[in-house]
Amino acid sequence: MADVNVLVLRAAGTNCDRECVHAFELAGAKVASLHVNRVLEEPHLLSKFQILALPGGFSYGDDIAAGKILANQLLHHLAQPLGEFVEADKLIIGICNGFQVLVKTGLLPGDSKANSRSQLATLTYNDSDKFEDRWVHLAACSSKCVFLQSPARIYLPVAHGEGKFVTSSPEVLGALNENDQVAFRYTSADGAEPAYPDNPNGSVENIAGITDPTGRILGLMPHPERHVHRTHHPQWTRLAADREPDGLAIFTNAVDYFK
Repeated sequence: MADVNVLVLRAAGTNCDRECVHAFELAGAKVASLHVNRVLEEPHLLSKFQILALPGGFSYGDDIAAGKILANQLLHHLAQPLGEFVEADKLIIGICNGFQVLVKTGLLPGDSKANSRSQLATLTYNDSDKFEDRWVHLAACSSKCVFLQSPARIYLPVAHGEGKFVTSSPEVLGALNENDQVAFRYTSADGAEPAYPDNPNGSVENIAGITDPTGRILGLMPHPERHVHRTHHPQWTRLAADREPDGLAIFTNAVDYFK
């Protein structure tokens, strides 16, 4: 069976790339970690991979806005190879800062009617006006997202200052719901409607992650790469010994898509 090749794309300020590499390796992929400058020099490198991962951190110090500078690099210098990557039935995942990049490129939520790269949503400052670093309960919602196997409740950490998901209009939000593009929502511990801090940032309709109209691009604020070992769970000693870590399935499902 041929290797599934994953590119973890990093830039100055990215700090979750090694964890992302490790998560995909655990899922059975062959992973390369490249600085965006290498891909700018050789854009054809993108064609060698089946999965593109944009990890968390603070790319370029989050100057201007979180993820904006890296998003502009992708839009203005890699638009054609990135477009070809998307059209080739390949996968993209953006985690935390990577999610911020994807919404600022317009790859998420994506406009299936116009096939445009207009920015229809953003991730802005948390309602708490502070950096939120905690574990949160999530409901996996989308049946079309290939990174998700089935609806489930999972537990992952968040760490962000600009994680509040908002859309440019009520129509965009309605389309996300209608098209089954909401991948994750924050919940309370018992699965009910959350209040702060269960929704750590004030995201509209408790949205923690979305997919594009094809289900092949996923962006989420929580960090699945930080829960790929059983011992990552803050209460791991109380869990069943055979319990699978909640974050690993996201990477495994991506790799299995090509197998």
